[in-house]
Amino acid sequence: IHLATENEQYLSELPEQAGYFKETRIVEFIFLLSEKWHLDQSTRYQAVELLERFMIKQVEQMCDDRGNAKGREQGQRSSWSSVREQIANTFVLRLVSCVQLASKLSLHYSRVTSDTALKFLQSLKYSYTKQELLESELAVLNTLHFHINVSTPLAYVELLLEVLGYNGCLLPAKPLHQLCVQLLDFCYLTRETIYDTLLKIAIENSTPSKLQIAKFLTVKEDFMLLAVGVISTGVFILSPGHWEQVVEHLNCITGITPQSILEFSYAVVRRIAGSTTP
Repeated sequence: IHLATENEQYLSELPEQAGYFKETRIVEFIFLLSEKWHLDQSTRYQAVELLERFMIKQVEQMCDDRGNAKGREQGQRSSWSSVREQIANTFVLRLVSCVQLASKLSLHYSRVTSDTALKFLQSLKYSYTKQELLESELAVLNTLHFHINVSTPLAYVELLLEVLGYNGCLLPAKPLHQLCVQLLDFCYLTRETIYDTLLKIAIENSTPSKLQIAKFLTVKEDFMLLAVGVISTGVFILSPGHWEQVVEHLNCITGITPQSILEFSYAVVRRIAGSTTP
């Protein structure tokens, strides 16, 4: 109930720019860096969500600051160019700071120290100091008003698997959990293709309008739908005989319709198969 309420609250306040900083290259960078530093599974998802929320707020603040100084159109274009340049110059540093903060929130034994972070940044030819690294962490914390312990889709997946087991679904728990984590990684790394396929299925049209794409944003950011879709796909792959029972249980638990669950699983399976045609 708590996760469902949190998810609904997030979707009700969703910024228009949601998802801009979850493109494949960024997610892959965070996943590989988390693997390099031996961080646990939840940390990489937490880092992606922290970076996304921080970057959106930072861009909003920077645009507001420059928007207050009204000028001619040329001046406004120059201002936006300055914003983009400033973001680009500090992006990798902010990304590393988000991974650091996520590692500190984790109960796992691994923590990303300043020395470890600096060594990595230096390997990329950046010359930041420990003080600048600390200031970057504080910038993320202050921008997010210290609200950094956000739930990730992995928490939704794991809790729903617990509920399914409690409700009597006799599923192979450990292999299903491992497969769901792999599928969640896959969904993060191929996010745009999966949701593009899902949108075309939902509207029964291969050329969605800008309005339809905008309205679909809440679907793309719905952690509960993502978790349900991942579990449904995992069961379909691992134990297809239980699939209908699991979909029925997921529908009762979350209120997400069997049709929506089916469409999400279909989009993921199509992407795994290498085809995106609805």
